[in-house]
Amino acid sequence: MTAVQDAPRLAELTTEELAGILSAGGPSVALVPVGSVEPHGPHLPLGTDTLISEAAAERACRRLRERGVAALLAPPVGYGVTDFAAGFAGAISIPAPALTAFLRAVAEAYLSAGLSHVGFINNHLEPEHDRAVRAAVAGLPPGRASVACPLSRRWARTLSDEFRSGACHAGRYETSLVLAAAPGLVRRDVARALPDLDVSLSEGIKAGGTSFRALGMDAAYTGAPREASEDEGRALLELLATMIVTEVEEGLAAAHDGARGRG
Repeated sequence: MTAVQDAPRLAELTTEELAGILSAGGPSVALVPVGSVEPHGPHLPLGTDTLISEAAAERACRRLRERGVAALLAPPVGYGVTDFAAGFAGAISIPAPALTAFLRAVAEAYLSAGLSHVGFINNHLEPEHDRAVRAAVAGLPPGRASVACPLSRRWARTLSDEFRSGACHAGRYETSLVLAAAPGLVRRDVARALPDLDVSLSEGIKAGGTSFRALGMDAAYTGAPREASEDEGRALLELLATMIVTEVEEGLAAAHDGARGRG
């Protein structure tokens, strides 16, 4: 088996190895990174959101295993609702209902296979996409699935100043995260040459903006990419891992309480 530092990738297990985990008797969790194929300025890859979700999920997986939870890093879902990036090369958007139906089927399949909990880790922050992901777990039995996403006010307040400002698409926040997760994919010289752009996506969306270009993001970024650092990215990944671990543990507790109540 190929493992990533105590964070086993579910797709790399054999059927016998997975069966052994599921029959061990303890809680088992599939962490499913969710992202997008979307422009992130001239310096970050199209798969930035998925890379961030995977890196955070990997760290959360290690922490959960230290707590006795058999956490597995599941294959990512790298497509999402990316309507705000319309008009840029690489904006591959799928309809929200299609994403919801697909993720719901994924969750139900893992639960039917014997997993205790499915956690979707979403770092593509377009509001319609976030709603589609959350709709996928609505109505499932209590505690059997969760969504960990920094759009939640609970978690947004734990992150960086730039993130909280809303001027954070491919800016210092995301560039730092990719420097920590996949440094070879950051075009550093390009990032250092980009001027700061103070366009708050959150405020623009509230004001009725519907695209990057309409908001003045002509290069598909906002924020301060030149200020990014790998050290900041590592710290942010740990904060995102805390978000994931907390959502999963609260879900497992809710499922346990529900089962005890039925008993």
